[in-house]
Amino acid sequence: MSQYAVTNPATNTVEETFASCTDQEISEALDAAARSYVTWGRNTSKVERADLLANVADIYMDRQEELATIINHEMGKSMEESRAEVEFASAIYQYYAKHGVEFLDDEHIDREAEGSAMLRKMPIGVLMGIMPWNYPYYQVARFAAPNLMLGNTILLKHASMCPKSAKVMGEIFLEAGFPAGAYTNLFASFEQVNTIIADPRVRGVSLTGSERAGVKIAQEAGANLKKVVCELGGNDPFIVLSTDNLDDVIEAAVVGRFENVGQVCNGAKRFIIVDSLYDEFLSKFKDAAAKVTLAPMCSVEAAEHLSAQVHQAIDEGAHLEFGSAENDGAYFEATILTDIPQGASVRYEEFFGPVAQFYKVSSEQEAVELANDTPYGLGSYIFSADYEQALRVADALEAGMTYINEAGADSAELPFGGVKNSGFGREMGPLGITEFVNMKLVTSPKNSAF
Repeated sequence: MSQYAVTNPATNTVEETFASCTDQEISEALDAAARSYVTWGRNTSKVERADLLANVADIYMDRQEELATIINHEMGKSMEESRAEVEFASAIYQYYAKHGVEFLDDEHIDREAEGSAMLRKMPIGVLMGIMPWNYPYYQVARFAAPNLMLGNTILLKHASMCPKSAKVMGEIFLEAGFPAGAYTNLFASFEQVNTIIADPRVRGVSLTGSERAGVKIAQEAGANLKKVVCELGGNDPFIVLSTDNLDDVIEAAVVGRFENVGQVCNGAKRFIIVDSLYDEFLSKFKDAAAKVTLAPMCSVEAAEHLSAQVHQAIDEGAHLEFGSAENDGAYFEATILTDIPQGASVRYEEFFGPVAQFYKVSSEQEAVELANDTPYGLGSYIFSADYEQALRVADALEAGMTYINEAGADSAELPFGGVKNSGFGREMGPLGITEFVNMKLVTSPKNSAF
């Protein structure tokens, strides 16, 4: 049986399978991507490419219900959140369609010598993308949109549990008017991915996934002198130091932890609460968590892994404050762990599901030290009625993103990425188009200045 299959986590039933690529198909896809880079990517105008991305954005919204239903069956996302994801992906394509031309404008440099100099933003070639299952459309959009705008061409290996959404995305690019080879979906094995990365025509690799996958892909890319961008998850702190409205903070905390059943790389995972607010915050958070209706996690295996993590935490001395350590198939209750002792291994793990860790601190300094006591550095959240304090803490946090007094603020114009073991590089916003670009210097002497 192919490793690419739609297994509905709500029923644990295999609904559809897709044939894996043969080595010959991989070779043909590489050839097509390389040809398309030369004939299309390097020979079309920025305006033409922007128009194609606008077409993609429109198609996503025209087919919103169909696309939402696909990922609801593939990885269990609720229909409400599935529709929202389709809309977000469309917004990313539209963002680069609207702003891509200006992002690629030449940058002029003041020379000390007489004459002119500028940086021209050029494509670099074929890119390999390796995407995860938790946001099937959004994750692809934030990689594909800026790079197709540049004129790079894309080979895309999606998660094996998301083959139907992967296939339909490839079809949408063709429907929008992109030529064959500009974007190619591949039901590839990881051995075939290594072959692709080693091919000299491939000039960059983007991965969103686990830390372990990041190590392997970065090693493979580095060994072949390929630029790589990695987004590898996080253990994001949600720090509460003071507030004028605790109920608003609770609402943000619930969104931050339980969106997509907690399967969010930059979701709030460790709640670090100042002691004067801790008891009330925990009580209100429990009340809110009791009212949350959760869809299934992406698979039974994912829920079983989360259960094992919770059991490990309890074995190491943590208190099961709320919820359950057991999964019911792919379903897992909203769960809270408290009193996690120093040195416990689970303090340093990512809980990729609806489990919240709670910590009580006595000061701003203790909050920062605890927040930074992790190998990860993706997102972070600070709630404080003192904005100067919030900015001070933001500067002290070892993270790629800090959200002050808000959660769920991701948007097409805001760059996304982390530090430490959460990876390197940025996607979305104006920075997203600068990762796989040839910042080509062009100079001219005084008598032929441009």
